[in-house]
Amino acid sequence: MPPFFPRAASPKVSTQGQPRVRILVAPSGFKESLGPDEVADCIEEGIRRVLPESSALIRKVPLHDGGEGFCRALVAAQRGEIHNITVMGPTGEPVKSHFGIIGGDSAVLDMATAAGLRLVPRNCRDPTVTTTFGVGQLMAAAMDKGCRKIIIGCGDSGTSDGGAGMLQALGAKLTDTSRDEIPTASGGGSLANLDRIDMSRIHPRLRTGEVKIEAICNIKNVLCGPNGVARVFGPQKGATPQQVETLSEAMDNVARAAKAVLGKDIGNTPGSGASGGLGAGLLLLGAELRPRSEAADEYFGLRAAFEKPWDVVITGEGSLDSQSARGKMTVEVARRARKLDAQVIVLAGTIGSGAESIYDAGVAAFTSILDGPSSLEQAIKNTDRLLKDAAERSIRMLRAGMSLSNNSNNKEQFPSSGPGYPKVNPNENLDALSNIKGLSRSVTC
Repeated sequence: MPPFFPRAASPKVSTQGQPRVRILVAPSGFKESLGPDEVADCIEEGIRRVLPESSALIRKVPLHDGGEGFCRALVAAQRGEIHNITVMGPTGEPVKSHFGIIGGDSAVLDMATAAGLRLVPRNCRDPTVTTTFGVGQLMAAAMDKGCRKIIIGCGDSGTSDGGAGMLQALGAKLTDTSRDEIPTASGGGSLANLDRIDMSRIHPRLRTGEVKIEAICNIKNVLCGPNGVARVFGPQKGATPQQVETLSEAMDNVARAAKAVLGKDIGNTPGSGASGGLGAGLLLLGAELRPRSEAADEYFGLRAAFEKPWDVVITGEGSLDSQSARGKMTVEVARRARKLDAQVIVLAGTIGSGAESIYDAGVAAFTSILDGPSSLEQAIKNTDRLLKDAAERSIRMLRAGMSLSNNSNNKEQFPSSGPGYPKVNPNENLDALSNIKGLSRSVTC
């Protein structure tokens, strides 16, 4: 069978001695449906419907970037252990959560397992009342186990309380302008009159600096201003326009109260707006806020993956829009792939306004996985099938683009050989996907 992607000096060859296309599959998770590992598996299955192992080398590097599943993935990679615990969920109800311990004294946790959007019923989504109290309970439990470092993944949140609930769970006292204590775990809406954050009774191991905190987050998210977390992400969590204004004022109050503690303004500090402002609360605890890409490099081998040449990189995430170019891992993958002259395809659950901005980062094409009109509930239920089908369609379009490129260069038709494979000249050093960028844009959903 002729190779799908002929290349004169490919270091990888099939069992038949033909060069193989090299495909890196590096997706994020699809919120409320599939984690990064499951998404990568679905994409691989879709590719294999078209390209057998003899025609394509596939490597999967799921992007565990701090969202739900980060803890279990890192614990598995480091051969650590999981500790199950019940904490207060984002709506105040008990939820089953967990944290991991790696290296003997380092804890790993996902804020989403205690305060994630998935834990908030759709008919109850009101980010003015959801809380991060359970996140603080997870941290306290880890410290009670003797952990000296806490690695917290900040992603997939269902809260907008500026980390207030977490701080209260760890012993902080929040008071309003009348010096009355703000009710525990009452959500971001209760911070409309926040005046002071008293850290004097914070967990003793945090007060002495015995425990270090590392937060993995979208470093582009800030707490305040026109691009503040409430305005950008509040609507995604169910906030009405009026609630967005309420939460924006609350985040301004958090920034002012934090300045009195830290001696500096954190309203525009990179990462302060992560996870509904949880980043701001973590800064009050002395946390180091790290970009998601650094975590993917250090803990999951993303940097090492890009030390090898790739012909095609397929990534994906639940939603593409104007914010995708601001710290999303799919765009980070595209930037790295561009340095390797690899073609980047993004598969997305939904595509919103401004998504075309990711072309400038090196994305060749993006498309929605949806194959017809569908409710959100149906799309979430069928994400695995939709991903497999979308991956298959993308590879078939790439193959069609190669055929067009060959036809343009050689002035001849290329009949199929085998199950749809175009006939090519194996002696020609042809970049089969060199013209795909323009072609794919014309069919982008």
